[in-house]
Amino acid sequence: MFTVATAADGLTTNVSPKGMDTLRIKSPNRIAWLNLSGSGNETAAHVLANGRMTLMWMSFGTTPMILRAYGTATVIHPRDPEWSSFADDFPDFGGSRQIFDMQIDRVADSCGTGVPVMTVEADRGLTELEPYYAKMSEEQLTGFWSRKNTKSIDGLPTEIFGADSVGD
Repeated sequence: MFTVATAADGLTTNVSPKGMDTLRIKSPNRIAWLNLSGSGNETAAHVLANGRMTLMWMSFGTTPMILRAYGTATVIHPRDPEWSSFADDFPDFGGSRQIFDMQIDRVADSCGTGVPVMTVEADRGLTELEPYYAKMSEEQLTGFWSRKNTKSIDGLPTEIFGADSVGD
């Protein structure tokens, strides 16, 4: 599990948990991660606005540790020519909508002693999230994206259907 944080200048900051088999280390200064469908699409809107992104991991085990990677990212959609070369690195998850390609500028760690020690009981991404979108037809998924994923909560475009499409 990791979290992604983004913010467009002067607008709402977004922090979102991510999981499953959706992250790849491409090189010492580059990470790519697959973004699945959800009730919003803040990360894409913010990255399009300024590219800034922070990823964070926390140890829930007995050794406390927090790790952050700071950098800039680009959004890759299924319609983009580079999609297939990135998507080949990930499982074929239902609802896959973007891949973020992040260039890392800085990595920092901190103690993490405020993070509780916890164990995993279940992976809701695999049992609830992914199956929900996997059973949708292409038309149903496109309809969902049209209703929920074309703009950020602050009205920024996500370009999920292209640069000229901002939704209602």
